[in-house]
Amino acid sequence: MTGIGQGRGRNRPEGSARALSEAYDTALLDLDGVVYYAGGDAIAHAVEALEAARQGGMHLAYVTNNALRTPDAVAGHLTRIGVPAAADDVITSAQAVARLIADEVPSGSRVLVIGGEGLRVALRERGLVPVESADDDPVAVVQGYGGPELPWGRLAEASYAVGRGLPWYASNTDLTIPSARGIGPGNGAAVEVVRIATGAEPKVAGKPLPPMHRETVLRTGAERPLVVGDRLDTDIEGAFNGGVDSLLVLTGVTDVARLLAAVPEHRPTYVAADLRGLLAAQPEVVEAGDGAFLCGGWTASVSGGALLLDGAGGGEGDALDPLDGVRALCAAAWTEAGTGACDLDAGKALERLERPGRPGR
Repeated sequence: MTGIGQGRGRNRPEGSARALSEAYDTALLDLDGVVYYAGGDAIAHAVEALEAARQGGMHLAYVTNNALRTPDAVAGHLTRIGVPAAADDVITSAQAVARLIADEVPSGSRVLVIGGEGLRVALRERGLVPVESADDDPVAVVQGYGGPELPWGRLAEASYAVGRGLPWYASNTDLTIPSARGIGPGNGAAVEVVRIATGAEPKVAGKPLPPMHRETVLRTGAERPLVVGDRLDTDIEGAFNGGVDSLLVLTGVTDVARLLAAVPEHRPTYVAADLRGLLAAQPEVVEAGDGAFLCGGWTASVSGGALLLDGAGGGEGDALDPLDGVRALCAAAWTEAGTGACDLDAGKALERLERPGRPGR
């Protein structure tokens, strides 16, 4: 399985003459910050864009590191906000870690679960038996996000079992998780508690690591997948590790400044304001000589330790698409940074842009 333009050392966003929904057979969509906000409401344009992509023949799969909810629950929520989905369309890190465990322990084995119902369902699907105590004779420990009410005693239970030498697995190690009230500690924060108590290291399944990509491919059968996400360190890096193409949408946690500073494994193939980017062709970024890059009337370059951006029309560039300016800036920044992170001053360049993404927020 391969993507269309998977450059391991990408120094600019790529172009596509066709709409992405036509160029790729399957969209592997993150949820929070891409399809809906942490409070559960659909992001502006998401419902309409996904329906248009689906009607055009693109398969939509929803890929989440959150192991708390079952695929049925996630699909139900998507359907309620206007994105029809079945449980088979949802792939979770709970499923990925359950397969990882099942590959390494005998069928019917007991596994101590520190987490929510999503983990228990995924383990049973793989022929494993969830248990609640280190004294229930488990052969392994699995840890996933258990919600904000996870009792401290559950972390102690994990520590007792891991301290006895049992193999330890984690659905994911995201340190934070968004909620309607703000950013809270994620499963990675809870994993750190057990790590500190035991000195052990878990085997991790979720994005950006290969077990999650493997689970997604096995469940979707995608031949030309496109990863769609808002996080550089999980979604985009996961696509990089899997050797497939990616679309970053600016409706979530990544802003333009972070994108410009991205290291090679965090550089997406394409950039869009929101999920309408699935329905559009992607413009080429053209090298213009002397280190300058052109896209859609914008010219980006580097001078005196700073990124510069000029627009070819509308006086201050207000008649131009600001996302084309972002693409040109990415090319200048990533080329200058090479295999590292760009540390150029981008302040004046960003002032030239309108604020892309986050429509309706």
